[in-house]
Amino acid sequence: MKKTVIILLFFVFTGSFAQKIMNTATGIINFEASVPFYEEVAATNKTVSAILNLKTGQLNCVVQMKNFRFKLSLMEEHFNIKYLETDDYPQATFKGIIEGFNINIIGNSAKEFKLNGELKIHGVSKKINTIVFLKKEGKSLEIVSDFKVNTKDFNIQIPEILKMKVAETVTVKYYFLVKQ
Repeated sequence: MKKTVIILLFFVFTGSFAQKIMNTATGIINFEASVPFYEEVAATNKTVSAILNLKTGQLNCVVQMKNFRFKLSLMEEHFNIKYLETDDYPQATFKGIIEGFNINIIGNSAKEFKLNGELKIHGVSKKINTIVFLKKEGKSLEIVSDFKVNTKDFNIQIPEILKMKVAETVTVKYYFLVKQ
């Protein structure tokens, strides 16, 4: 029995070490929900975690919602308390697959791939399909993309009085420099 458990553990640990991954804890996500002629509604989060599985092309990201920074502290407060309710929904996650991913075909100029996955914000999950650009930066891999989300799709309520100042369609841009 002991021998079987040891052999099983050997294969489990060997298999997990054989999977090569690249990751970062300093990814950047920007979002903008600005409306022309009104105050800019934009924020940046520079502490995003991302993991890329080099074998499967799976990309997983975790965002601590309270780490978004706005120009105005009042916007940050409203974002956390009124819109995203970050005490109840502290994280957003993305789990997806980069179609046709192969580290060997990526060079020093950006290569385009399709990225399909599921984004979970405010307790709601939605499918996301977008284009992602990958390129090598020394021993690292740069991952850049953007996509749009609708606040209604994630049950994020914008008060009637602010609807003319905050866009329902939000542009999300991200930049990850993942390393082994």
